[in-house]
Amino acid sequence: MKINHPLKTAALFSFSLFTGFTLLSKQQTQAEDWPEFRGPGGQGHSQAKDVPVKWSADKNVAWKSDIPGIAWSSPIVVDSQIFLTTAISEGKNNYTLHALAVNADDGKILWDVEVFGKQKGKPARMHKKNSHASPTPIFEDGKLYVHFGHDGTACLNADDGKTLWKTNVQYNPVHGNGGSPVLVDDLLIFSCDGKDDPFIIALNKNSGKSKWKTKRNVEVARNFSFTTPLLIEVNGQRQLISPASGAVIAYDPSNGKELWRCGYGEGYSVVSRPLYANGLIYVSTGFNKAKLMAIRADGEGDVTKTHVAWVHEKNVPKESSPIIVDDYLYMNDDKGLATCLDAKSGKVIWEDRLTKKNYSSAPIYAGGLIYFHDGEGVTTVIKPGKKLDVVATNDIGEHGLSSFAVTDGSLLIRTDSALFRIGKP
Repeated sequence: MKINHPLKTAALFSFSLFTGFTLLSKQQTQAEDWPEFRGPGGQGHSQAKDVPVKWSADKNVAWKSDIPGIAWSSPIVVDSQIFLTTAISEGKNNYTLHALAVNADDGKILWDVEVFGKQKGKPARMHKKNSHASPTPIFEDGKLYVHFGHDGTACLNADDGKTLWKTNVQYNPVHGNGGSPVLVDDLLIFSCDGKDDPFIIALNKNSGKSKWKTKRNVEVARNFSFTTPLLIEVNGQRQLISPASGAVIAYDPSNGKELWRCGYGEGYSVVSRPLYANGLIYVSTGFNKAKLMAIRADGEGDVTKTHVAWVHEKNVPKESSPIIVDDYLYMNDDKGLATCLDAKSGKVIWEDRLTKKNYSSAPIYAGGLIYFHDGEGVTTVIKPGKKLDVVATNDIGEHGLSSFAVTDGSLLIRTDSALFRIGKP
């Protein structure tokens, strides 16, 4: 491990934009914690205070630690512990899958456990922008749930990494794994959208045993996608929103029963996590040409022809997820073009360029600012509003596709081989 030093800066947050905002599934964490992909509520917002605004590779860096292996899973942080997953090469096409805990104060690795032993990289051909450890772990009540797609899922004791249970849900992946799990009551839920017979499944979070499994039943040429579900509540009923190839589908999280679906043609390899605000679900339809759809969430059955509020078809991300602040939706496409839309009507407010790099990381909102991070280590910080207002441009000079984690006084940025804590030493 390599640890360096320096840092600084600012933040705050408001839930006022979310009418009927996402439920937080009993996660007993502090307000400043970041316990899952895209943080508390899964929509990229943080309540953390004093989040840094300006930094570089050697300025306002509290520490930098080498992380073994390679992975695009995002870090999560609870209290003073940071949790990560990674894949360690064991020779050509072979790898082991690990979970790690890192001390948030000094960057030292507290424990590193091999969760799953030697895996074979074939027959699943890995996409160059994917990894064997791309899903982000999730924390609840002293337990860490780690998910490696078709390679396995496990529950660990967060204090020491001891395995409490592990299981393997089989499906035939394309380009590897990707979607992160969510927790709802006593269930751990994730999508399994592989080459054939895609489905979504819920495991008992205490045992790893299957509680329900629901087939997608969408007729498309390419079944594979990599999305993370979102839990919402509409008119007193909880819905699990899960995009797939060809359609976004709402399920009853308690039993997997389909509530409604909205089709979007042959859209596939869907990556973006959906959003919920203003009574609308916002979803990117993936490859080949992404559309952004706003769908009223109070329907039943097939709502394709009845509940689409608006559609936007220009510069929509295929990998990154959008973010909503107040009544505006902000997004960056895969090549660095940013767009601000009126979230209720879909009207374009502005379009402008961030950088000319590739984007996979999902933006975050903290301290009244939005942070966009490109794949070469450049973060563009903007003030939300009716024009592009860049507050800072920060470069750490290292490639990485993971999304940020946020905690009081700090940002956590994962690169190809390291974890940065941006903030005061």
